Amino acid sequence: MFDWNDLKAFLAVARGGSTLAASRALGVNQTTVARRIESLEQDLGLKLFERGQTGSRLTDIGHSLISGAETVEAAAILFANQAATQERGVSGALRLTTNELVANTMVIPALGAFRLVHPDVQVDLLITDKALDLEGGEVDMAIRTSRALATSDLVARKICDHDVALYCSRDYAIRRGAPASTSDLANHDLIDVTMEMGEVPAVTWMMRHSGGKMPITRSNSMASLVYAVKAGLGIGAIPCTIGDIDHEMVRCSEAIEEARVSSWIVTRREVKDTPRVRAFIDFMAPYLQQEIRKVEEVGRARIAADADIVVPFATRTGS
Repeated sequence: MFDWNDLKAFLAVARGGSTLAASRALGVNQTTVARRIESLEQDLGLKLFERGQTGSRLTDIGHSLISGAETVEAAAILFANQAATQERGVSGALRLTTNELVANTMVIPALGAFRLVHPDVQVDLLITDKALDLEGGEVDMAIRTSRALATSDLVARKICDHDVALYCSRDYAIRRGAPASTSDLANHDLIDVTMEMGEVPAVTWMMRHSGGKMPITRSNSMASLVYAVKAGLGIGAIPCTIGDIDHEMVRCSEAIEEARVSSWIVTRREVKDTPRVRAFIDFMAPYLQQEIRKVEEVGRARIAADADIVVPFATRTGS
């Protein structure tokens, strides 16, 4: 029987891409992580990672075991949280801000599971695409999506990385076809974002490769951008975890490498160890990691099935 700590090391390396990243996430040295991976592989009689100079990549067998490992992790976290709740009496209200797209697709579906463990914690959602003032106490926590978090005294826990690609509606693909290359974007209707949204890397990439063509419309929220694409208005940049599983949309491009972003749970240092805040972070981060991985698997299968409708073009410059 394998050691639970070996399984935690397995998940940490899979998520971080290297034993060094895993050691930082787990708070142990890199040698310990490597030893735990070796121990797990010996116990299972399986090779879980391909080691290289750039890190550790899951083998096909390793990838197939991720879902089961995350189920074990979720059960262990549920057990620990229930025990902690009994010990600490976790209760009270907390204010969480995020944008509408993240709230509707990630947070709200997870709140039911969170309340089964912490029924006395009230989560108040402040949904906006604007960055509310965490440091000033306007909210207790935020779930933010960005390439990198600005330097501050805030404490952040990474949830996951997100690939972003270009999508259009099925109706648009039938009427107009889909772009065959980056240069072909100039021949299509494009959906931009307003200045209030700040920089959205994938949208910036799309407009940069459009040959200076003006967008047909701009949106001040990612949620409305998604609905504009679904309505057939044009092509927009959307997270793959949203676009790949939506049967009304088809993917036009491969993932845009330079536009990859990460999601983080962020809070102030002085409240991070408050029982209700700690309980929310400790539950929500691994729960969302597991759910997002499931969505990614569904999305990959759907995109493969739809390959006869649109073949995504490569996103390298000059393709």
